[in-house]
Amino acid sequence: MPREGKERKIKIVKDGPYVVSGNVPLEEKIISLEGGNYEYRQGRKYPEAERYTLCRCGRSKTPPCCDGSHVKEGFDGTETASRDSYAERATLQEGPHLSLMDDGRCASARLCFREKGDAWDLTDRSDDPELREEAIKAACDCPAGRLVALDENGRAIEPVFEPSIEILQDPEKGVSGPLYVKGHIPVESADGGTYEVRNRITLCRCGESANKPFCDAAHIRARYRDEE
Repeated sequence: MPREGKERKIKIVKDGPYVVSGNVPLEEKIISLEGGNYEYRQGRKYPEAERYTLCRCGRSKTPPCCDGSHVKEGFDGTETASRDSYAERATLQEGPHLSLMDDGRCASARLCFREKGDAWDLTDRSDDPELREEAIKAACDCPAGRLVALDENGRAIEPVFEPSIEILQDPEKGVSGPLYVKGHIPVESADGGTYEVRNRITLCRCGESANKPFCDAAHIRARYRDEE
């Protein structure tokens, strides 16, 4: 738990790193294909700290932490993402016993693909109880929060997460992925505003996203590797 008076928060420094405060756990997860389904496999765990800074420019020699390389490299970290809410951005796909919201913010983690179909196809076939559960898992495992499943009463179905940050690695693509921020941790913009607080988001750490601070899968195009 955060120490008294210290809230969990991620503060974006102008053209600089993410400053994380409030004893937010930090660990690594590896995207892995297991038996026809993509899953998260446990990677390294990092020591607990009340406050730490994470690289946002993709040039640090001490990843995932910032080493000041953004200054030398002249990193432009201008935030370009929409400030509209998820509900305002998302489209709605209605299925027989499940609906699916989709805002298009994709980190290309592929957890929305299941052995029996993808989240969209499974939603269309949600009259089958087994496929409905598969559709829910496909939506809930999306780290970017792009997909949210809704039950028949229109209520969002979300996993329960404790606040944490996971560094995603994608060996199948040969790249290092974004920061997977879980559990409703506020993200404060460099201008002092706060993005909509959500249960699942992915933040860019390769420095190449066109939708900063959020990941747009540019790490794959850039062949980003955070080799320590």
